[in-house]
Amino acid sequence: MLKFAGIFFCGALVFLAGCATSKREVPPDWTGTNDVARVQNPLPWQPIPAVINTNQISQTNRVAVLVTNPPPKISRPAPILTWTSLDRWAKENKIGSPRRMTVSPVVTWSLTSPAGVLVLTIGSREAAWNGIALHLGFPPENIDAQIFIHGLDLQKSLAPLLLGETLTFSTNRIVVIDPGHGGINGGTLNVLRGRPEKDFTLDWARRLAPLLATNGWQVFLTRTNDSDVSLFNRVAMAEAHHADLFISLHFNSSAPGKKQGGLETYCLTPTRMPSTLTRGYTDLWSDNYPNNAFDVENLLLAVRLHGAVLRASGEEDRGIRRARFMGVLHGQHRPAVLIEGGFLSNPHEAARIESAEFRQKLAQAVADALR
Repeated sequence: MLKFAGIFFCGALVFLAGCATSKREVPPDWTGTNDVARVQNPLPWQPIPAVINTNQISQTNRVAVLVTNPPPKISRPAPILTWTSLDRWAKENKIGSPRRMTVSPVVTWSLTSPAGVLVLTIGSREAAWNGIALHLGFPPENIDAQIFIHGLDLQKSLAPLLLGETLTFSTNRIVVIDPGHGGINGGTLNVLRGRPEKDFTLDWARRLAPLLATNGWQVFLTRTNDSDVSLFNRVAMAEAHHADLFISLHFNSSAPGKKQGGLETYCLTPTRMPSTLTRGYTDLWSDNYPNNAFDVENLLLAVRLHGAVLRASGEEDRGIRRARFMGVLHGQHRPAVLIEGGFLSNPHEAARIESAEFRQKLAQAVADALR
């Protein structure tokens, strides 16, 4: 759980997270040059055969033929780029007024609605929703004793949460689970015994699949063994199976000499908003990807999954974050998130991740969140 002290003293740690801290160390299946280009500029959609061999997609690195036409576009209101008085917005939506909690050492406000409690700190991009850390695009400002929020943060994150928006699925619920890495792309290494990340993500996915099936989901894995699957094919599988959700499973790593730990959950950054994390990659605010049509749904899915895994694992809360360099999310036509289930570079967390019991706990938490 996020401790309020963490809100008061948040700082540069939001820029230090991830599986690696330089281009050289970034896991290959997130940012492979050829695959990223193909996801950013996808091949034209075309009708294809009604049957597709899932095993062929999972076990080869060749281009998969897409088997569906693109889903209908979701109609969204125009982006709000101005600053909004949270007090005025709250009154208009009949959920009460923001309440100032502290004035020193920082000014902190809270806003309560029937859906939960939001805590914001003036000048900080780190907020809290029902005790879960949530990273904003822009730090709130204090103007004439009122808190002002950037329109994109209000539209894409805060309003959906405060107004209690929910995810809805088709009757035949389908989810694609993506065990990160595989084959020659081993990911980061466990600092204790040197086992690669790819082993742990695959085991997590295999434990998760039957639990989701019991809950009524039809489940597909982007890989079922130690195979190298391209970014393009991971996205293509979700398209091929008309997936309602896409969830990518990873474990984290920090820079040498740092002892970072905790849980992070990522969504694609909304267009015209800065990312929480860039890892030195260009962060073009103007970029717009297919998955940006699901900005709100991505956030709602991330909140459900992050909160459930956080409670089950007892890990430090590093928050729900936004990033653009994760190519596996770009081309998705559905809510899609990436979970970092702990740091393999942290000896304490590496020992826990080695434990089958802990990985079962992670799987059960994700399944419970989607029950």
